[in-house]
Amino acid sequence: MSSQVDLVVQTRITGAKQRKRNKLWNEQWRRRGNDVIVGAMIPLMILLLWQLAGAFGWISVFFLPTPSMIAAHTQELLLSGDLFSHLSISVQRALLGFVIGGGIGFLCGLLVGFSRTAEHVLDPTFQMLRMIPHLALAPLIILWFGFGETSKIFIIANGAFFPMYINTFMGLRSVDNRLFDVAKVLEFNRFKLITGLIVPAASPQIMLGLRTSLAVSWLGLVVAELIGSQAGIGFIINLGKQTSVTELIFIGVIIFAIVGKLFDSFVRLLEKKWLNWRDSYLG
Repeated sequence: MSSQVDLVVQTRITGAKQRKRNKLWNEQWRRRGNDVIVGAMIPLMILLLWQLAGAFGWISVFFLPTPSMIAAHTQELLLSGDLFSHLSISVQRALLGFVIGGGIGFLCGLLVGFSRTAEHVLDPTFQMLRMIPHLALAPLIILWFGFGETSKIFIIANGAFFPMYINTFMGLRSVDNRLFDVAKVLEFNRFKLITGLIVPAASPQIMLGLRTSLAVSWLGLVVAELIGSQAGIGFIINLGKQTSVTELIFIGVIIFAIVGKLFDSFVRLLEKKWLNWRDSYLG
C-alpha cells in the first residue's frame, strides 16, 4: 500500500515538473515570436509603402524597382540555380578569408597579449597597417596577385586580421589583476593559469573580435568581388550595373544584408552558449 502511494506521489511530482517545463518552453517561444513580430513591423511597413509608391507611379521603377519586381527576378535566379551557385562561391571566399586572417590575428593577439617584448616589436606596425583602408590597398593587391582568387582571399583576410588581433590583445590585457592574486593562492601552474583563468576572463572580448572579424570579412568580400569577379554575389551586382537591370543590383545588396545578418546571429548564438556563465552577460 505504501509503495502504491509513493508511486502516485512520484507520478504527480513528475507530471507537475513536466507541466512547468512545458509552460516555461511555451512562454519562451511566445516571447521570441513577439520579438520577431515587433522587429518585423518597420521592414514590412517600408516594403508596403515601397510597393505602393511604385504601383501608383510616385517613383521610377527603373531606378527603384518595386519589391514584387525584385522578387520576380529572384525567383528566376532561384529556378535557374544561378543564385545558389554565386552565393556558395561568395560564402566560401568569405569563410576562407576569415579563417586565414582571423586565425593569424588570434595567434598574433595571443603573442602580443602575453609578451611585452612582442608588443613593442609588432604592435606599432600592426596599428599603422590597420589605418590603411581596403579600397586603398586593393589596387596594389590586384597588381601583385591579379584578378584571381588569391587577391580576393587576401583582401578578405586583411580585413579579418585586425579586429581579431586587437580584441584578443585587449581582452588578455584587461584581465582583472585580482584574479591573479586568487590564482597565486590556489597555486595554479602556468598552463592552468592561462587555460583556467586568463582565456576565460578574456573570452567576451575575444568573442567580440570573432563577431567583428566575421562581419568585416563579409564586407571585404563586397570590395573584392566588386573590383573584379566572374562569379559571386558581387558579380551579380556588376552584371546588373552593366546591363542596367536594377533588380539584380538590389538582389545582390539584399543577399549581402541577409547573409551578413545570419553570420552575426550565428556568432551571437555561440556567445549565448559560451558566455552564459558570466553574471554580466545579459546586462
